[in-house]
Amino acid sequence: MFGLKPYNYDTFTRDLLVKDVAASKLSGGPKPGSRAPDFEGRTLDGDVVRLRDFKGEKNVVLTFGSATCPMTAATIAGMNDLYEDYAGEDVEFLFVYVREAHPGEQLGPHESYDEKLAAAELLREEEDIEMPIVVDEVNGTIHRKYGKLPNPTYLIDKSGRIAFRCLWTQPSVIAEALDELLERQDERDVEHAVVRGGEDTTFPARHTMLYAHRALRRGGRKSIREFENAMGMPGRLSVMASRVAAPIADNPVQAITAALLAGGVVAGALFAGRALRQQRLARTPYDYGLPRRRTGTTGDYEAVGI
Repeated sequence: MFGLKPYNYDTFTRDLLVKDVAASKLSGGPKPGSRAPDFEGRTLDGDVVRLRDFKGEKNVVLTFGSATCPMTAATIAGMNDLYEDYAGEDVEFLFVYVREAHPGEQLGPHESYDEKLAAAELLREEEDIEMPIVVDEVNGTIHRKYGKLPNPTYLIDKSGRIAFRCLWTQPSVIAEALDELLERQDERDVEHAVVRGGEDTTFPARHTMLYAHRALRRGGRKSIREFENAMGMPGRLSVMASRVAAPIADNPVQAITAALLAGGVVAGALFAGRALRQQRLARTPYDYGLPRRRTGTTGDYEAVGI
């Protein structure tokens, strides 16, 4: 029953990690072909969203996540691209903001709805999210209905049933499922279809690890420390690597440009140093530290001694 255990937690532990992995293997949440649990929520822009309002009108891509979730940080750019590509094609995208996956001293467990709104706004600004963000209630009313995993995505067809679910969001997989659903609806003139076998439960660990630090830094040092403790050595290595790897993955052109500029600065410094050494070798010991005066009109200067 809901409410037996607190929804928001203050500390991320290995036990929570194990439970999330176990939940995905046990297929927690509504299953493919079943009716999608209805919900009502308010977006960051103040609009009221009801899932039932889309029935018979649009398919819904329903994604869950939070600012301190590495999976969210790893996949949100891809989901933004899907939103741009598919919005308007009988598809509505909704992002549901849930509890903090890795609460810390800077962004902790939500104690009020206003705190949760602020956290959702932070994520929208930092990740340039354009799709509507539905901010779940503090006790996770919507999130509980869909299994409570940190970053799943459900594809709900026009009939209001689950056509596909990706328990660990992967934009490329969701795009394939969405293409198949739209094709079937167009060719067969139906509202419901289970596509791509109904689900994907694989966990893209490598890609996620590249974005660990990007998400955890929003929570603070506590978030980073608890993530490393729960994950062990792989967690510590991922935090270390993601500090460098994620910026390169996000902005390869900027990274290459920065590297070239840095190389140019180093080369320039070496060249300038070499020229300075040659200039010093051509001067007598009396030249150093002395004022110089102009001679004639050639622009040359001579040392002024005692």
